Amino acid sequence: MGKKIFKLTDNENYACGIMINSIDKFPLTDEFYNFLTANQIASMAGHIIECQKKNEYTNIELKFIEEHNRVRKYLDNYLAELDNVAVLLAQNGIHIIALKNVGIARGIFNCTGCCPMGDLDILVEKVNFTRAHELLMNFGYNFKYRSHLEKENIQNAIKSGGAEYWKDLPTGEKLWLELQFRPVAGRWISKEQEPATEALFSRSIVITGSKARLLSPEDNLLQVALHTAKHTYVRIPGVRLHTDVERIVRYQHVDWQLFVKMVLECKVKTAVYFSLLIPKEIFQTPIPESVLKELKPDKVKSFLITLILKKAGLFNPENRKFSAVSYILLKILMYDSLGTVLRNIFPSKKEMIERYNCRSLEVYYYYLSRIVDLLFNRYKVL
Repeated sequence: MGKKIFKLTDNENYACGIMINSIDKFPLTDEFYNFLTANQIASMAGHIIECQKKNEYTNIELKFIEEHNRVRKYLDNYLAELDNVAVLLAQNGIHIIALKNVGIARGIFNCTGCCPMGDLDILVEKVNFTRAHELLMNFGYNFKYRSHLEKENIQNAIKSGGAEYWKDLPTGEKLWLELQFRPVAGRWISKEQEPATEALFSRSIVITGSKARLLSPEDNLLQVALHTAKHTYVRIPGVRLHTDVERIVRYQHVDWQLFVKMVLECKVKTAVYFSLLIPKEIFQTPIPESVLKELKPDKVKSFLITLILKKAGLFNPENRKFSAVSYILLKILMYDSLGTVLRNIFPSKKEMIERYNCRSLEVYYYYLSRIVDLLFNRYKVL
């Protein structure tokens, strides 16, 4: 693999071990607890302490255990709501796939206390999107985007590929849910490159005890790898994001030949390469060297991306990670070719008219608007 991207401190190495439950001793101090809490992984340390000691905990051990119990409680409530939504939609002939961390927590990994997350992401087929939206609204959900850059309009949601909602659960938690019919929704992949949702459903697998389904291992790995790339590997939610790749690879059987074929067909090998390389480095995730070798971008691109990520750092996601220049450069480098960059920044005129509901001559205004948005808005919040 060559030189590693990140040079980790002792605390960071302990944290990486905790995330895969492979370390049995770590510093039980308030400082370390605060460090893990800032990186959203203190609950995983609580899991290890519970498994080791069973009873008679010290005060600092109790802090870790209480965090594990807190995460487990709200995640159990989240997943119960996922099952409720899946039943509601299934009763109306609509099947759903649980995406990313929620799919991993419900169908792959066996401890909800070790799966902190901020929302539920579910996939439906496009033909069912509007009806699913209506059913969610009648089920107590409120149509609202968390980003101030998005406007609540169902037609805009249809153009973009998804919508966001919130709901207060009976247990007291405020739950955010994202309903989408595009599995990646335009990040690092243009609309024509993206896997067809119908094909994803045809390859999806059953989640025992739930009406929700799970992507096939290869589809799931590609989807979470692109999701990690969307967060540029080191931004919020931070290092725990890399456990998604780790858990799929370690707990499911991945057909690596098929996976590589899918990545190359989608023309996203650069973005996926670093999503695989990082957990390979920090968790020793069993990703074959042959896969990394086949996906690795050229030396110049690898060097520049590594340099930017190394400077940003893997931990402390609340910190400002990039300048405007380094962020935009990283985004450009993560595309496989200049043509892909241009297609994503400047979609076809037909797509622009459809997306922005504008006249032909107005398209050029929206092209300019996209550039301004990238330069002065998106990098601040992404």
